[in-house]
Amino acid sequence: MGLTRALLEAVLLWISASAGIVLWKQPAPVGWADLLVALQHAVAPALCFVVSFYYNDLYDARIVHSFRDLAMRIPQAFGVGFMLLAACYTVFPDVRISNGAFAMSVMAILSVLLPLRGLSYTLMRRRPFLERVLILGRGPLAEKILREVAVRPYLGYEVTDVADEQLGNILEATHADRIIVALAERRARLPVRQLLDARINGSVVEDGVDAYERLTGKIAIESLTPSNLIFSPDFKKSRFDLAVGRGVSLLIAIFGLIFSAPFLVLIAMAVKLDSKGPLFFIQERLGRHGKRFKLVKFRTMRVVDCPTSEWANDNSDRITRVGKWLRKFRLDELPQFVNVIHGDMNLVGPRPHPVSNLELFGEEIPYYSLRAAVRPGITGWAQVRLGYANNLEEETEKMRYDLYYIKRLSFWLDVRILFDTVKIVIFGRGSESLDAYRTELATEATK
Repeated sequence: MGLTRALLEAVLLWISASAGIVLWKQPAPVGWADLLVALQHAVAPALCFVVSFYYNDLYDARIVHSFRDLAMRIPQAFGVGFMLLAACYTVFPDVRISNGAFAMSVMAILSVLLPLRGLSYTLMRRRPFLERVLILGRGPLAEKILREVAVRPYLGYEVTDVADEQLGNILEATHADRIIVALAERRARLPVRQLLDARINGSVVEDGVDAYERLTGKIAIESLTPSNLIFSPDFKKSRFDLAVGRGVSLLIAIFGLIFSAPFLVLIAMAVKLDSKGPLFFIQERLGRHGKRFKLVKFRTMRVVDCPTSEWANDNSDRITRVGKWLRKFRLDELPQFVNVIHGDMNLVGPRPHPVSNLELFGEEIPYYSLRAAVRPGITGWAQVRLGYANNLEEETEKMRYDLYYIKRLSFWLDVRILFDTVKIVIFGRGSESLDAYRTELATEATK
């Protein structure tokens, strides 16, 4: 939904900016040549504003799902857009337009953007536009799906009923547009005939595990059966996809290491001046197919002689002043470009776990061994969605995202993760998903 909205608004902003440039020329006659020039000059403002909207979360419906949320973020988003456009005009002065034409373009963009968003936020909550959903099942998976639908009003779902395997007259009473099958015991209880009739009559029938994956961007590993993995073609990646990912990672790592070299020197000096100890933190980690390698990071903690924990919260008192900032902006990870060039890692993938955690995670986290199906990464889907884990429950939650990445691995998913990573680095903040997950655990603990 976010990508679709971004593409749609990019086109509309481009057309609006072009219209603003043309209107500024009035009442002078406007020909086809003028229209083409306006379209060319409107690319820069439209592109800069769309990028700014993305990095200010205006396309993240989990964060901005009402006109009020939009109004609170619009001023900052336009401020960042102005700065990006100023930088663009400095690098490419030929695309610059007059101040009057620019002001008219901004007005045209606002006159299209605000009513469009306001209309979409209004329509998504109106009954004629809501999709009636019937959830079949009352187990843990059904409860999770209900909770995910409740916190996502922008989906336009209205849960009309939650039923057991006996559908009876419920289908006729609810007129469900979508049926999500979340039964605990599928084969013995599945009302096949009634579901087939519903499918023939136009209802969408969706497996609960697939629905949860679509809603959340993660996989419900507790409800996943071995047959889901054995017979699914998604976990078998083509050599082409793997080769593209490896090639892109290698190129970015080489150029990243070259262009960031002066910055790396400054970080190294700051680390050494801030506290005693080695410059780098080197630890044995698990790579693809369980291969062990030495991961390299800038040291962000004070060195101690006693055994240490792997959880982030347990080590918070050891983080140095420089290390705090390096971790906030993920700059301590930059030396891992060397690991990527060496072939131990890719740019994007599940974060490599310490070898010492293998026994615990392998026994407690379902399907943990599947993480070794791909190369680990400097950044990853679980990393941009959750950040650092502080206990086994949070590590299990990250596994849900890692498994989703392994299943959906593609060049475009890698691009999305890289864009999200840049957003985290620039703004120095992680995803809100971990806070939401911790709140969910706390709520369940009080029940």
